Amino acid sequence: MNTATLIKIAPDHLSEKKQNDTFYADVLAGLTANPRKLQSKYFYDAAGDKLFQEIMNCPEYYLTNCELEIFSEQTSQLVQTLINNFKAFDLIELGAGDATKSSFLLQELLQQKVDFTYLPIDISSNVIHQLQQNLPAKLPGLQMHGLNGDYFDMLKEARQLSSRPKVVLFMGSNIGNMPVKEAFSFCKALRQQLSTDDLVIIGFDLKKNPKTILAAYNDQQGVTRNFNLNLLTRINRELQANFNLNQFDHYPVYDPQSGACKSFLVSLIKQKVTIGTKIIQFEENELIDMEVSQKYALPETDEMALEAGFEPVQHLFDSKKWFVDAIWKCV
Repeated sequence: MNTATLIKIAPDHLSEKKQNDTFYADVLAGLTANPRKLQSKYFYDAAGDKLFQEIMNCPEYYLTNCELEIFSEQTSQLVQTLINNFKAFDLIELGAGDATKSSFLLQELLQQKVDFTYLPIDISSNVIHQLQQNLPAKLPGLQMHGLNGDYFDMLKEARQLSSRPKVVLFMGSNIGNMPVKEAFSFCKALRQQLSTDDLVIIGFDLKKNPKTILAAYNDQQGVTRNFNLNLLTRINRELQANFNLNQFDHYPVYDPQSGACKSFLVSLIKQKVTIGTKIIQFEENELIDMEVSQKYALPETDEMALEAGFEPVQHLFDSKKWFVDAIWKCV
């Protein structure tokens, strides 16, 4: 019999209708803006989750292996840092995904009999349900409470659930999914949700050979292309739209000076797309800005920590020093 302890997943805080209305409003606002834009958080429906897992297995996509190396080979060092700071704590993971990397940390914490509760947060209800099904069998004894919703809404929920110190995981270079100014604002807002001495473990993809970076977002198998186009499929399905995916293509670009790697969808012809009751006119070669994957130099990450109200206390690198998991303390 499974000995895992599973606390029931928290219910959706937004009704399905409200979620759909918000999705519709965001899509229309983005596609009627100049330049046109879609929010990358909407990539992650069930099909998007699956495609992103495939991206992470592409040989060109080095980020996963770099951070996996850190969490699998420096786990004891990481756990010791946490033990040195707290007797008991809540471990909150923002954008938990399938928890492959964090599972190494969870397992080591359990083996060392550390008193903690794992609180995975994800906007995808599919992700949280998958974690609910898979983690108890994999990690017997895990205290877990899944939270489905936006990061900051669920961080507030986590604070209401427990007054214990918080350790926040923000991995996978998810901070890179925001433009630099937005990332600074995000870190400041994150600090406001936490208490003095709480910790944040945050992953940054570091600047490196531009060809290496661009290849990671333009894999030869076309999985990243399909991942971007899948958002149009989701809009078709959930918002009664009529995007023809054959009339759009994926285009990535990397600027090594700014560190911004961006993905676009390009309209291959002049066309009209209906979304619900709205008609959107696209010109030939017009772009939809899909996402940014920002890369940083190490001093830039320390600057972000200090400006947001954190003290950078430790840097954990992969062997190539292509990626860093920085540990920040709330001051």
